[in-house]
Amino acid sequence: MQVTETTSDGLKRGYTMTLPADALEAKMTEKLEAARADVQMKGFRKGKAPLPLLRKMFGQSLLGEVLQESVDGAVRAHFEQTGDRPALQPDVKIANEDFKEGQDLVVEVSYEKLPDVPEADFAAIKLTRPVAAVADEDVNEALGNLAENAKTFADKDGAAETGDQVVIDFVGKVDGEAFEGGSAEDYPLELGSNSFIPGFEDQLVGVSTGDEKDVNVTFPAEYGAEHLAGKDAVFSVTVKGVKAPAKAEIDDELAQKFGAENLEDLKKQVTERLEAEYKGAARTLIKRDLLDAIDAAVKFDLPPTLVEMEAKQIAHQLWHDENPDVHGHDHPEIEPTDEHNSLAERRVRLGLLLAEIGQKQEIEVSEQELQQAVFAEARKYPGQERQFFEFIQNNPQALQQFRAPLFEEKVVDYILELVDMTDETITKDELQKRLEALDEDSKAAEGETADA
Repeated sequence: MQVTETTSDGLKRGYTMTLPADALEAKMTEKLEAARADVQMKGFRKGKAPLPLLRKMFGQSLLGEVLQESVDGAVRAHFEQTGDRPALQPDVKIANEDFKEGQDLVVEVSYEKLPDVPEADFAAIKLTRPVAAVADEDVNEALGNLAENAKTFADKDGAAETGDQVVIDFVGKVDGEAFEGGSAEDYPLELGSNSFIPGFEDQLVGVSTGDEKDVNVTFPAEYGAEHLAGKDAVFSVTVKGVKAPAKAEIDDELAQKFGAENLEDLKKQVTERLEAEYKGAARTLIKRDLLDAIDAAVKFDLPPTLVEMEAKQIAHQLWHDENPDVHGHDHPEIEPTDEHNSLAERRVRLGLLLAEIGQKQEIEVSEQELQQAVFAEARKYPGQERQFFEFIQNNPQALQQFRAPLFEEKVVDYILELVDMTDETITKDELQKRLEALDEDSKAAEGETADA
């Protein structure tokens, strides 16, 4: 096979490959020989039919298979010889479209290769890791929230106030007709919980047991049921009871409601949960600092098409974030801006770098880790777990969406062990402020990108 380089521009490569006719003929003969063993032709014993006759009968149908295998083999051999790794599927074209059997086959191959990622001196990166200790007041605040969630309601005399619970029967009507899902009996509604349509609970403040009241509301324009969205409705309400809240005491009985043996055991569990939350928040901050440092310190050429695809995806996603009512793709073409391209370059650069490090260090995501991630996600869809698992099993790309972030986190963990790390003790409030600032920075960057 003769290979001639036609393009060498940055990471772009182009080659012309000439597959000689004799090599194609040899592969054709090989296939005919393999087929002859199973062919039974009149006048010949099984497996003894002449090759010229077999060629006349099957040659044309085998030719496409021969060409495809020859081209695939030539491209594969090229990558093995050069060591190039294509960023995307190579573009392979037959140059002599009028090719006839007995001629050389000329193939044009073009691709963008993955860059050589330079070694990074992670020990030279200096980072400060925020460490927030769990204070007694943090534990007490968490226990207070648990007590609030565990509160009970007891019958009271007099009118209902915000924070009280009313037990009601109600029937909702639109245009004088009752609608499905708009009725209930003995429904316990906490006033001020905002669990009903806006305005509903406010109109029940002041009612007493035995009262009957018409509640007039308007369904929000973005209400989930389209036939009710934006419609005026009247709910006929009968008040069957009014109850005042009684906050649970923070004691052993409260602890047992949450599965702990006693109050001390509950405090221990709460402390461990808060420690895990603070540690997770700190890792979010330090990971961002690490990726910023790597992006600034390590530079190399990027495959233009990968960057272009990433920029288009970013632009498309941000456009839909700005236009949440548009769910399809029948919208004007969205052109990436300089800001989109800059963000795409960062993502592609970091993605290639982390992938390279993971490969060199033989970092892998185990099947057990993958399954745990899938199970955790499935729990977000109670009652639909089976359909979720079936979707994942039938969509390898969906499974990859779980593997990729797990892989990234493991590579980040590896790098964090190498950097020059200094711990900084801060309070929970300061940790929260830094998280909020990080979130604001991210939103601001996206907003600037979307507005550009």
